[in-house]
Amino acid sequence: MEETFTQLPLHLDPSTKAIRSAGTSPDDGAVHDELKTLNQLHRALIGLDTAAPPPPVPVNPVRSAQINKLRESGNASFRKGAFPEAVRLYTFGLEMALSRPPWEPAGLVREEVAGLYANRAQAHMALQSWAEGMVDAEASVEMKRVGNAKAWWRRGRCLQEMGRVEEAKEWIERALEYEGNESDLIALKREVEALLERKERESRS
Repeated sequence: MEETFTQLPLHLDPSTKAIRSAGTSPDDGAVHDELKTLNQLHRALIGLDTAAPPPPVPVNPVRSAQINKLRESGNASFRKGAFPEAVRLYTFGLEMALSRPPWEPAGLVREEVAGLYANRAQAHMALQSWAEGMVDAEASVEMKRVGNAKAWWRRGRCLQEMGRVEEAKEWIERALEYEGNESDLIALKREVEALLERKERESRS
């Protein structure tokens, strides 16, 4: 069956910006319905309170440089033993990474946030703030499960230090499913298992 294409003259109202077809009447079903829908969408977009986001653009290099600078400064403070300052700098970096506009790559945000949470967890651990370190390490793992053995290890260590040894063992076993035979995780698993065995012997005596 041969298709027929009919070109219809369209008219844009200069005041309302509504589109009409000069060659149709309201009784011309399909064309009228399509133009009506298009004009309704146009009015709805104009009536939005928030401005539409700009088109996708490359990653803002200034923001990336600032986040990297905050992470490096936090690392430098950590190496000096200034752990509260390291926590503060990592927190600023996290706030900046999490405030990236939604059209920037989500993968980049997850990578930045995973690293900063893992670093802040380490700083909390140096302060023996085990609960805070545990929360940050878990947040890091949520952002990046594979290739993030340090964050897996840090939460396991925090759980151990908090006396939640059974939970630590379960967490490390889960970590090994993602990270394979990572040596630090295996060593921590043996340490936790030894604590559990000792605890069991003491309960029998």
